[in-house]
Amino acid sequence: MQAALNRGIARLGLADSPRLVSELRRYLDELVRWNRHYSLTAVRDPADMVSRHLLDSLSVAPWVRGERVLDVGSGAGLPGIPLALCLRRQRFDLLDANGKKARFLRHVVRTLEIGNAAVIQRRLADYRPRDCYDTVVARAFAGLAELAPAVAHLTRDGGRLLAMRGRAESPVPETAGWRHAGTHRLAVPGLDAQRHVSILIRQLEGAPLNIANCD
Repeated sequence: MQAALNRGIARLGLADSPRLVSELRRYLDELVRWNRHYSLTAVRDPADMVSRHLLDSLSVAPWVRGERVLDVGSGAGLPGIPLALCLRRQRFDLLDANGKKARFLRHVVRTLEIGNAAVIQRRLADYRPRDCYDTVVARAFAGLAELAPAVAHLTRDGGRLLAMRGRAESPVPETAGWRHAGTHRLAVPGLDAQRHVSILIRQLEGAPLNIANCD
């Protein structure tokens, strides 16, 4: 698994470091251990988790912008935990309403001493942060037509939504307060499946009046 991680990180063009690989391995160990009792993910084989979870999460790193990043529906910490371990200069908030998943996330953040990550146990619709986010990322959370309006109140003007999906989707209408900035195919090492990221840029000018800004 360590060799697969090293090769995958290199193929993704990310900065390879013993610390990153070691921390990803520790995260994987905790995920495997907790998954036996709490069913955090349907993927059971640790070797499959390397490509389907860790490297898949890291594949979107080149499109993360700004200091404040929100992982919506973080679940087992995907993609937020691998991204936080890789992008230490950014601040990651991991949002999930599920109690057992939030407990796992807090355990991982504490155990791995991930100082640039915090866990927020709250429903997406009820979450009202003091400051909007520069990047909001969601991995297989919902379709674009549902996801974009749901996170509009969390994204700053000019901020971006990274929607990680399998097949590419048609963009939401630009009149909904977003501009489609492109859809890119993600080449995930070791994963023989379609993966894409759609990038939407938040545009408050001309946005519907019922889309609230952050407090």
